[in-house]
Amino acid sequence: MGEASATVVFVLGGPGSGKGTQCAKIVDSFGYVHFSAGDLLRQFVRSGTKEGNECAEMMQQGKIVPSSVTVNLLKQAMKDSGSSKFLIDGFPRNLENRDTFLEVVGHDCSFVLFFDCPEDVLEKRLLNRAEGRADDNIETIKKRFKTYQDQTMPVIEHYRGMDKVKHIKTDVSIDEVFEKVSAIFK
Repeated sequence: MGEASATVVFVLGGPGSGKGTQCAKIVDSFGYVHFSAGDLLRQFVRSGTKEGNECAEMMQQGKIVPSSVTVNLLKQAMKDSGSSKFLIDGFPRNLENRDTFLEVVGHDCSFVLFFDCPEDVLEKRLLNRAEGRADDNIETIKKRFKTYQDQTMPVIEHYRGMDKVKHIKTDVSIDEVFEKVSAIFK
């Protein structure tokens, strides 16, 4: 894969803002390959390796895993996919993640898809979702919101400064959100 010719879209938004749902629809309609940094990490954690177990411990404490781990998992997954069009969801979580991505992968994203949703709506969605995730309880949800505000919002501001953010309000129906998303990818 010619690295620089790849289209990489970072999909950012608070926990529960619809990233996974919309990414699945973009994959179906526009032929992108979707990677969730969180899912790749969770698979890695389940791998039972020493590094995987260390990451598991960090995640249980609500800490962010070292950027190099996540970026190398992403880089490998991109390479293995054979595709050149990627949605990377839930990444970069902070500016250091972004810098590591540039360093390791060698190019930046094409743009950022920012799913903006009020916190009270996110909270309701997370408490209702039946994914059985250990991190979907109210205490951890509050921690995740705070981490997102402190760490991820500066990433969005950074890309906004580069005029690379496509801003979508997601406190409406899935179809309404996808209508706005489609307009961007067409």
